[in-house]
Amino acid sequence: MTHLQGASTMNGDTRTKPILLIADPDSAVVEELAAALEQEGVAVSGASDGAQGLLQAGALQPDVVLVSATLPVIDAVEFVRAVRVARAVPVLLGIDEGHAEQAVRALAAGAAACVARPYRVPELLPFIQAASPESRKVLAVGGVELDVQAYQVRVGGRAVHLPLREFELLQYLMRNADRTVTREQIMRHVWHAAANTSTNTIAVHVKRLRARLGDEDDQLIQTVRGVGYRLVTPSISETPA
Repeated sequence: MTHLQGASTMNGDTRTKPILLIADPDSAVVEELAAALEQEGVAVSGASDGAQGLLQAGALQPDVVLVSATLPVIDAVEFVRAVRVARAVPVLLGIDEGHAEQAVRALAAGAAACVARPYRVPELLPFIQAASPESRKVLAVGGVELDVQAYQVRVGGRAVHLPLREFELLQYLMRNADRTVTREQIMRHVWHAAANTSTNTIAVHVKRLRARLGDEDDQLIQTVRGVGYRLVTPSISETPA
């Protein structure tokens, strides 16, 4: 099953859509997800087992790979390891209940993150959009560098691991550096939900993010009381990765 309209991978051609490879034995799940993602401008290719998936990963050069924890022929952990050895492409592991141990092994093998299965489009889109050809950039704000495609952050040259939500929050703030963004905007763009003023979810994540970045005096991420937050820097640059 392949859905690749508008996403050529031939030499000399230019992609017009990000490509997602789904390696999942449930064809109904793949078809349903492919139909939904194509409405979002994503080209999708499906493979029913690990061997087919590796062949397609090499032939199509996808921007993101989604693999089920129940993958047959070549198991999911070995699949993740093989893909990551061949290319620096984000690999997501789709997990059901009872796959916690496999999730740990897949992350150790190089998976970018684990996502719930059955799959949800809002959970997958940030990964796909971040890895799309238009988004392959490194954001630099002061001493902080964020590699959108590789899901890596460095502060003063030192690698800093961020959980997914904090990574997305930092990316949103960096793309809007020196501008105040409201809590409503953050909820919409990072949590993909309407603002919920009854919780301090954003404040908690900002506090954790500051700690991981070493922003002890709140000089990098400033609170704008009653409004939201502003990431402050003397300059911001985006350079191709």
